[in-house]
Amino acid sequence: MSEKPVGKMSFEEAMKELEGVVSQLESGEVELEKSITLYQRGAALKAHCDAKLADAQARVEKIRLGEGGAPDSTEPFDAG
Repeated sequence: MSEKPVGKMSFEEAMKELEGVVSQLESGEVELEKSITLYQRGAALKAHCDAKLADAQARVEKIRLGEGGAPDSTEPFDAG
């Protein structure tokens, strides 16, 4: 498990760690207290990934298509 704060992870980093958390929990070989800690970390990682995906989707939706389906222009994404 990484010591890096979840909020500072890229989507790919968070997904890789989340996969590791799930694998450890599914193994059934983790002590109860560590399982709880892993579950909490996994929940935070999942929420972070969901937020990153929502942000990416919003950016994609900002792309305007022109004639022929090619991107005509884009608008800057304003998350705030």
